[in-house]
Amino acid sequence: MLANLFLHYAFDTWMAREFPTVWFERYADDAVLHCVTERQARQVLAALTNRMVEVGLQLHPDKTRIVYCKDGVRRGSYEHTAFTFLGYTFRPRRNRTRLNRKFLSFEPAASRDALKRIGREVRSWHLHTRSDLSLSELARRINPVVAGWINYYGRFRPWELTPFLARINAYLVRWIRQKYKRLVAKRRATAKLREIAQRYPRMFSHWRFTVDAAVI
Repeated sequence: MLANLFLHYAFDTWMAREFPTVWFERYADDAVLHCVTERQARQVLAALTNRMVEVGLQLHPDKTRIVYCKDGVRRGSYEHTAFTFLGYTFRPRRNRTRLNRKFLSFEPAASRDALKRIGREVRSWHLHTRSDLSLSELARRINPVVAGWINYYGRFRPWELTPFLARINAYLVRWIRQKYKRLVAKRRATAKLREIAQRYPRMFSHWRFTVDAAVI
């Protein structure tokens, strides 16, 4: 809280006073500033560097950079064309129009580090070993967390979450194989999971995205 109060004075109000036309977002000590030209970006960066020295701070030498938001209109070639902010990586991405025409846009999606962190947490649950629980009990345990991930990281390009959601289904298939000996065959367990998902599509938060199971 104290750091936020300090940066509100040291950064927020200073930006509003010195560069009122430059939009920015700040969360804790991370910030993104939107400049319209490279010249303006370099001017703001130089002034911000001096400002931080004035208040006894220093910009992070590795994380602070000027990023070119490359897309189908901005086609220049620059050293940095991507950045990560609040778990999202903003970079040029291929897209398609409704008429199936390809184009390049500068968009956010869940960062690689965020997906790795989510994957580690899913593995730490050891879902396939919890044969002492029912499927609905498993759902009640993980749904609040998984729904939170989907609501946050699925806001942009939600289909990029599909591989990690499929891994949850893979653990559920392994859970079925552990709990029911007659379904020990992977093919039968996978079919059973799809059958349950069709009958109770809202049991797990992620089933509205996928009921396929990845191989793990």
